[in-house]
This record gives sequence, structure tokens and C-alpha cells, in this order.
Amino acid sequence: MSSQDSDRAAESCASSPAVARTMRGNRRRDTRPELEIRRRLHALGYRYRVDFAPGANKRRRADIVFTRKRLAVFIDGCFWHSSPEHSRPPATHADYWQPKLRRNAERDRETTAMLQAEGWTVLRIWEHTDAADAVAQIRSTLTRLAAGPAEP
Repeated sequence: MSSQDSDRAAESCASSPAVARTMRGNRRRDTRPELEIRRRLHALGYRYRVDFAPGANKRRRADIVFTRKRLAVFIDGCFWHSSPEHSRPPATHADYWQPKLRRNAERDRETTAMLQAEGWTVLRIWEHTDAADAVAQIRSTLTRLAAGPAEP
């Protein structure tokens, strides 16, 4: 372990230099699940925006956005967004992580509500969802949106 690594770990909330390296390696975009879903959509002929802010709040960015259909797709990581299936409480620094993860989930709800209020359809897909199933869900939503509003 280099002194630079230990200095960075001391500055961050990481419990060790190895954890600090892992945290720095976490990607905001172009994660493996995102890339797989985007590849499949592109192969089917769909075109979309990537890492795009669809609403008025430009700090809230969706992973995949179909601007004409007003569909925003978020591919949420199980840890960062507290998946009910796969998330488990952090073993170390729980006093730091639990409020942070709670705030992430709260921000997700706020973002979804904000976009829906602006007329967007929002899909939230967990990273553990099979890519084929995720693409089927996106295609189904796009088909429904193309059909227009449902008759009363």
C-alpha cells in the first residue's frame, strides 16, 4: 500500500485503501448492465440519448432517454439505490452509509415524481434484471407510448 493510498483512505469515508480504490472505480455511467441493454436496443434499431437530463432539473440524468416518446430509463445499481432483493446494510461505517443510501432512494423517488409531473414516463430497472427482460420492458413501454393515450 502506498502512502498516497493511505492518505486518500484517511480523507474519505473508506475503511481501507482497498475500499477507497473500489469506491473510486465505481462508474456513474456505462456500467456493464447499461452497456448490455443499450447494445440490445441499438441492435433492434432503437436510437436514444445516453446520460441525458430529460427534465427541467439538469442535475438529474437518466441512463437512456427516448426524447420523442418522453421515456426516461434509469438502470439502478442494487447497492447504491437499495434494491429490496439484493441490498444489505453495510457492515462498516453504517452511520455514514445508511443515511447516504436512504437519501439516494429518496432522490430516486423525487426524480421519478418530478419527471412524471413534466409528462415523462419513467422506467426504473434494477441492475440485476436480465438484459433481455429489461429490453422487453422498454420495448413494451415504447409500443404503449406510440399507441397514444388509452381510451376512457
